[in-house]
Amino acid sequence: MDTYDLIIIGAGPAGSTLATALEGSGKRVLLIDKQAFPRDKTCAGWVTPAVMTSLSIDPQHYGVGRTLQPIRRFRIGMMGQAPVENDHGEIVSYGIRRCEFDHYLLERTDCDKVLGEPVKSIERENGDWLVNGRWRAPLVVGAGGHFCPVARLLGDGPGSHETVVAAKEVEFRMTPEQAETCRASGDTPELWFCRDLKGYAWIFRKGDYLNIGLGREDNHKLSDHLHHFVEEMKHTGRIPPDLPGRFKGHAYLLYDHAHRPLVDDGLMLLGDAAGLAYTQSGEGIRPAIESALIAAEVIRATTRYSATALQPYSDAIAQRFGSRAASQDNRWQLPDWVRTPLAGTLMRSHWFTRKVVTEKWFLHQEVPPLKAAV
Repeated sequence: MDTYDLIIIGAGPAGSTLATALEGSGKRVLLIDKQAFPRDKTCAGWVTPAVMTSLSIDPQHYGVGRTLQPIRRFRIGMMGQAPVENDHGEIVSYGIRRCEFDHYLLERTDCDKVLGEPVKSIERENGDWLVNGRWRAPLVVGAGGHFCPVARLLGDGPGSHETVVAAKEVEFRMTPEQAETCRASGDTPELWFCRDLKGYAWIFRKGDYLNIGLGREDNHKLSDHLHHFVEEMKHTGRIPPDLPGRFKGHAYLLYDHAHRPLVDDGLMLLGDAAGLAYTQSGEGIRPAIESALIAAEVIRATTRYSATALQPYSDAIAQRFGSRAASQDNRWQLPDWVRTPLAGTLMRSHWFTRKVVTEKWFLHQEVPPLKAAV
């Protein structure tokens, strides 16, 4: 049986970032994922310059041989009414393909890895955790997404008691004919809010690839909303009439609606496993990266992994992302003044869609990047 200082379950952006951030710490790390990499990952897939800074990624270098779509504009509207388009005059984000991005981050890690093997058991024994009866560590970190097996060990675990965002999306490489007729522009993602403001849809072109999806905090109506949106976008020529494949589903928690404990004795949760997706946008890559960097600082500073010793991580998350206790509202988290008959008018405002929707809710431009500790 192999013994480690910590085992990270989930090799996506949160897990691989934590493993990389712990290099040079003297900690022996094992990274486990149920899938082999590169692997498909359902995600609209955009990262802000802040994420690139936090990960010390040179966009010019990353873009060699990989999809990297500069984003300078956003097209935003409410379903059923005309959208507005805002030009930010500079690159404010990048479109990536998660199969490439996640594999890139994983390849940068220098630790033991077990890929293509699901975690079937996590058992407590003499103060350590045994994973699949093969690996032992005093600390197990859950970075395996919404249904991460580590999340089942804290609090009530994933279940129907949680208010989740359910999303369906498809990403495919367009044929030359589809690319020529598709009116969506690569540097201008489209965001279309549902009229009840319980979610939004998107169209995101990344070079030859097109990503279309819709997410809502109202799962039983998701398919109907998606169908109506797709048909309308086909009718207006925003997307090709012949979409290949089927829409894939996934779920995640919005930060203000999640109540999962982040730590317990010998346990930590990162990213979507912790329910850290931004409340207004549902974007989870930056919170995943930042939670991993915060966790690395706490892990580096201790050799004890009790809930008390790990509490500084939970405190730092609250300081960075805000207190969850501030909101007990289970609706899509928009301010009350937006949830009025004025919502349609606001979504036709260039100022509101740029300064509030894009720059504040989706890009978080007012929040400086979080960098790894030296």
